[in-house]
Amino acid sequence: MMDATRRPAGQGPLAGVRVIDLTSVIMGPFATQILAQLGADVIKVESPEGDNMRHVGPMKHAGMGHIFLHANAAKRSIVLDLKQEAGREALLKLAEGADVFITNVRPKAMARLGLDDEAVRARHPRMVYVSCCGFDQEGPDAARPAYDDLIQGATGIPWLMQEYGAPEPSYAPTTLSDRVTGLHAVYAVTAALYARSQTGEGQSVVVPMFEAMAQFILGDHMAGLTFDPPQGGAGYARLLTTHRRPYATADGMLCVLIYNDKHWRSFFAAIGESDGLGRDPRFASHSARAENIDAVYAEVSRILRSRTTAQWRELLDAADVPNMPMNSPADLLASPQLRATGFVQDQVHPTEGSLHALAHPTRWSGTPPARTFTPAPLLGEHTVELLREAGYSDGEVQSLLAAGACRAAVSEETP
Repeated sequence: MMDATRRPAGQGPLAGVRVIDLTSVIMGPFATQILAQLGADVIKVESPEGDNMRHVGPMKHAGMGHIFLHANAAKRSIVLDLKQEAGREALLKLAEGADVFITNVRPKAMARLGLDDEAVRARHPRMVYVSCCGFDQEGPDAARPAYDDLIQGATGIPWLMQEYGAPEPSYAPTTLSDRVTGLHAVYAVTAALYARSQTGEGQSVVVPMFEAMAQFILGDHMAGLTFDPPQGGAGYARLLTTHRRPYATADGMLCVLIYNDKHWRSFFAAIGESDGLGRDPRFASHSARAENIDAVYAEVSRILRSRTTAQWRELLDAADVPNMPMNSPADLLASPQLRATGFVQDQVHPTEGSLHALAHPTRWSGTPPARTFTPAPLLGEHTVELLREAGYSDGEVQSLLAAGACRAAVSEETP
């Protein structure tokens, strides 16, 4: 196991970039962890209560919940009370030495704090200011609150689940809206940094959840609504057929996708059906299969029950027909692929002990990110360190601590 108590020097394509991270829960922290894993120095600014996800179990110690551990590795934590003028001023001083300021606090609330894009960029015109919010600020819903469940519902996930055959509308059992929007935030940051390298100027970028997820869903499911007048209803039939699911074998489950014409010819040859189902017009072309997708997938479901999972994997691999096991999260942690690439790692956290950690999934030839990262920080673990970096003297830091404008972790040395 690696010793994760020391913070390595910055490494990766974003080495040298400093990010002020005023985000919490999942969307923003997911985005900023990617930036940190790519080499950026990410300063996580927390309230005295800490990020809400610190308090969601399971956990070994208070304030170190499992999702927080996974979304905040490779960052430094400073606690500032932004309701106090001294806390806001400390944040603005930190921002003077940063390249990116990213927040998922609603824009009107940031304006009330005097920390909106205009205020921050007045102190640092080259700043890239990224606001992750619920809705594009030019629309009538600009001020509405937004959470993953609400955005999933507003962009049609429950409708799709019911169309797929769920007994009632339901959300996808993952924070889909948060993570999709988080990826938009990552490219917004990197693209804006590139633009600054060309123009010398910073800018403000709004990354809205609703529009990001609407793009994600409508790209698949506009279907006949693409046309005016409509050429049919919404929904991509292949994704909505109830037969599109892992197939039961004689002794388990297997994920199989027989997709193109070559796959189908190989599949029928492997099971001895070249002159049987292989001549069925419903299977003859991509268009024919799409028009008969329910019947096509139902037939595959019937056939897959005739052999064991191991037998099917051997046969399908030999025929070069795509297939994968149906894994659980526990299976993923033991995956030979994820272990061999170093994506899943065993780490020793200085307070939480042994745990599994996830590396960045990409691999670079010229500016590779570090494959190991410092663990998620304790609340306020780096408060004193960061205030000193911002130019505060030890006496000034002590005054801020005494006034409650900032807070340090119990384990951090104070002046």
